[in-house]
Amino acid sequence: MTTALHATLRVRPITAADNPLIAQVIRTVSAEFGLTADKGYTVSDPNLDRLFELYSEPDSAYWVVEVNGQVVGGGGVAPLQGGEADVCELQKMYFLSEARGLGVARDLAIQALEYARTLGFKRCYLETTASLTRAIRLYEHLGFAHIDGPLGYTGHVDCEVTMLKTL
Repeated sequence: MTTALHATLRVRPITAADNPLIAQVIRTVSAEFGLTADKGYTVSDPNLDRLFELYSEPDSAYWVVEVNGQVVGGGGVAPLQGGEADVCELQKMYFLSEARGLGVARDLAIQALEYARTLGFKRCYLETTASLTRAIRLYEHLGFAHIDGPLGYTGHVDCEVTMLKTL
């Protein structure tokens, strides 16, 4: 059995071949936490099966995380739709259970924030839900502050936790 200490971890930009793999990760994690497609969560996003194309848009990026060659998570950043021009959004940060607790989400979030800063974004927004307590703690640790109400239009109307960070 391979332990986390002996795993080969790789973070790389998303490719078209990753579309079904990362979509399955998001669906699996969403089901684990009771986030259903009939609500306004990422799992109901109409672009879920075409993330490579979505993150090929200007000022956007998405990275997948592999452990021993298997896609186990990912996360990205893109301009906030319907928001101010200097605001980006940290998006679709999902990790299977075997990738949690390794510091991968933290490292990937920092990478995304640094990327956004190089593009000239001044603030980063995110939405999540209260059941994702570990994610909320991570975002707080990274300097995100809770704000009242959503910014822009993400379509994730059931994500009741909204946060913002100055880059």
